Amino acid sequence: MPVLPGAEPYRHDGGEVGVLLCHGFTGSPQSLRPWAEYLAERGLTVSLPLLPGHGTRWEDMQLTGWQDWYAEVDRELRTLRDSCAQVFVAGLSMGGALALRLAARHGDAVSGVVVVNPANKVHGLAAYALPVVRHLVPSTKGIASDIAKEGSTELGYDRVPLHAAHSLRNFFRLVDGELPQVTQPLLLLHSPQDHVVPPADSARVLSRVSSADVREILLEQSYHVATLDHDADRIFEESLAFIGRLAPSVGKEGTAAGG
Repeated sequence: MPVLPGAEPYRHDGGEVGVLLCHGFTGSPQSLRPWAEYLAERGLTVSLPLLPGHGTRWEDMQLTGWQDWYAEVDRELRTLRDSCAQVFVAGLSMGGALALRLAARHGDAVSGVVVVNPANKVHGLAAYALPVVRHLVPSTKGIASDIAKEGSTELGYDRVPLHAAHSLRNFFRLVDGELPQVTQPLLLLHSPQDHVVPPADSARVLSRVSSADVREILLEQSYHVATLDHDADRIFEESLAFIGRLAPSVGKEGTAAGG
């Protein structure tokens, strides 16, 4: 299937500091594209891959699982490591969980983590029903475009494939067990009003990681897809400041252009 217009992966070769951005479940790189371009314009090397099964039609996602999504970002991280002196990982929603697992697994190869409304659990009765229901019903209502800002929309599926959702549930359990292995500096930004991922998930992440350098920022004006919402600029600016503090070469002449 051809990739939906706007859902294409994004790559920019910049300076010696790299950032890997991970999009969310049933979403696409479109939700993080402005963030990626913001960082690229400031001279960073940026990778924003399209996760397998995403960006085409929801039926394609039924054939994929967390192993496929994680393998894609793991491969991108290794590619960035080959060309960059320092690499940071970042993500939205499930992408936040992917970024946290990369940090847990790769240790010193990851210099810092930025997560926006990170997902940690499939909530409610649906979580318990998934193992059975996924064999009876192929999909349920979509979760895309939880955005407060008028006129802003997320390019994502209008259905949630249940086989993939079951795999996601297993992935969250795995990541939760690995959170104590996350020791890198962490910037966590989350929306108190989020209709997809409850604030409890961010609280859980903060309580489980072993990072000593942690900053939490509330995105009061945004819903779940905060990277396309009223607080988008704040996310971009805070993430750049976070990276700049940990990678002093950012913004210096010769390594990162623009400002």
